[in-house]
Amino acid sequence: MNLDRVIAVRNSKTVYHDGNRCIKVFAEDYSKADVLSEALNQARVEETGLSIPKIIEVTTVDGKWAIVSEFIKGKTMAQLISENPGKKDEYLQQFVDLQIGIQSKTNPMLTKLKDKMNRKISMAELDATTRYDLYTRLESMPKHNKLCHGDFNPSNIIISDEGTPYIIDWAHATQGNASADAARTYLLFWLGGDIEGAKRYLELFCVKSNTAKQYVQKWMPIVAASQSVKGNAKEREFLLSWVDVVDYE
Repeated sequence: MNLDRVIAVRNSKTVYHDGNRCIKVFAEDYSKADVLSEALNQARVEETGLSIPKIIEVTTVDGKWAIVSEFIKGKTMAQLISENPGKKDEYLQQFVDLQIGIQSKTNPMLTKLKDKMNRKISMAELDATTRYDLYTRLESMPKHNKLCHGDFNPSNIIISDEGTPYIIDWAHATQGNASADAARTYLLFWLGGDIEGAKRYLELFCVKSNTAKQYVQKWMPIVAASQSVKGNAKEREFLLSWVDVVDYE
């Protein structure tokens, strides 16, 4: 296994390219359970027929866990938007179409989104009254079983040299409400500093999926609270600021 060519470095993981394989190597202290859960999620999503890199094996490299998948030659949609700013709206149209395509699929073996959110809200740096309010809001939201990516953003889409889009990074995949996943993507645009992109994304998602904007907005405090338990202090502060931003009811 050749680990000379680094193609991405993220928190607690490094991604390498070796021939037709992509090797994601996790830090030594990374949870084995989380690595195996990510691999299992990806394998389950493969079964839906979506265009995603197929898993080849789960192994260890110098005592560190690693997931080996197919290597997709191409550029991320984030790179393409950066290189072709005049085509940003065109890429956002494709981006939303891909997300709606994901949400047209189901997989009953995936973790339920509401269960995951409940767990995370219990860990958030919030007082008991606010947590109770969020639990109540979450419980009142409609229960769906659509495939949700959980971290859907332009850097997690690779457009191959042939023009085929592949969706990567299924660590956070769940089954649940599509509008909760859209709220998460909206907040990711904000976290990246692209507020205009966030607004345009939400507009496109609501039109293309025939969803009321207010319905996606009702999810935002819930999603922000559940996501605030990870990331750095600045991200946590930003996300927690959304918890009380507006009551959209």
